[in-house]
Amino acid sequence: MIQRFIELGEGYSDIYELLEIARNNPHRLTHMIAFHSSAGDRSMTSLAIVLSPTDPGEFQPIYICREGIPYPHRTPNKRFDLFKETAEVLNRPIIEMDVKPSSAFTETELYFQYLIGILRLNHLLAPLGR
Repeated sequence: MIQRFIELGEGYSDIYELLEIARNNPHRLTHMIAFHSSAGDRSMTSLAIVLSPTDPGEFQPIYICREGIPYPHRTPNKRFDLFKETAEVLNRPIIEMDVKPSSAFTETELYFQYLIGILRLNHLLAPLGR
């Protein structure tokens, strides 16, 4: 199975695309995730949705808006509220986790591999070899 992040942007206007993907794929939507991170004095959140794998092809997309949303538990904001409202309508909990910021990695792809590892360890993605 191929599991890959698809970055839509930083969560400004592209969050509407993320929410539209979730709303139009309720049969494939498996998780709605908020990755919280801090870099220096800046706390930010990445919003992501995980869809079930395609059949055929076994490709599992993880759509993400990376680190463009202020940490919602300190600075309430409309973008996180929209994500929360969509999760409620689709009857999905938001899984929140603290992670390292992408700036801790030399390449974005390494950051995404780090997140995939965390998701696998938490049984939110299937392990390799399945």
